[in-house]
Amino acid sequence: MRNRFDSQLETLNNKMIEMGSMCEEIIALVAKALSTGDPTYSERISSLENDIDHMERDIESLCLRLLLQQQPVAKDLRQISAALKMITDMERIGDQAADISEFIRYLDERAKDDCKYIYLMAEASIKMVSDSVEAFVKKDLSLARSAIAYDDIIDDYFRKVKAAIIGLIEQKSGSGEYLLDLLMVGKYFERIGDHAVNIAEWVVFSVTGVHKGD
Repeated sequence: MRNRFDSQLETLNNKMIEMGSMCEEIIALVAKALSTGDPTYSERISSLENDIDHMERDIESLCLRLLLQQQPVAKDLRQISAALKMITDMERIGDQAADISEFIRYLDERAKDDCKYIYLMAEASIKMVSDSVEAFVKKDLSLARSAIAYDDIIDDYFRKVKAAIIGLIEQKSGSGEYLLDLLMVGKYFERIGDHAVNIAEWVVFSVTGVHKGD
C-alpha cells in the first residue's frame, strides 16, 4: 500500500514540475512578446494559460484521491495540502501573464526601450517559480527561503519601473494611456512575484509544518 502511495506522490511531484515549467514558459513568452511587440505570441500564451488551468484541475484531483483513498501521515498530509495551495498560485500566475499579454497588444515600438526593468522583473519571477517548485520536490528549505527573499529584487525593479515612468511623464514622452499600460504591466509582474512568494511559503510549510500566515 505504501509503495503505491509513494508512486502517487512521485506522480504529484512530476505534475508539479510540469505545471511550474508551464508557468516559467508563459512568463518568458510574455517577456518576449513585450520585447518584440509581436502579437502572434498572444495565441500561444492563451493556449498555455488553458493548459495551466487543466493541469491545476488534474493535480487537484490527484491530491483529493490521495487524501480520500490513502491514509497519509503528517508529513505526507502537509505535502499534499501544500501542493493544493501552490497550484492555486500557479494558476493565478497563468492568469496574470495572460492579462499582461492583453496590455502588450496596445503598446508600441517604444516599449522595447522603456521596459528594461520590466524584463528584469520577468527574469526574476521565472527564477522564483523555478526555485520554489524545485524546493517543493527536493524538500529544500534553504532554496524555498532563498526564493522568498528574491522577491525583494522584484520589488526593487518595480520601484525603478515607476521611477522611469515618472521620468517619461516629466519629459512628456508618451501618451498617458501608453504610460499607464506600462505601469500596469510592471504591476502584474510584481503580483506574479507575490504569487511565487506564496508558493515558496507553502513549501516551507510542507517541510516544517509552520506557515507564515499562521
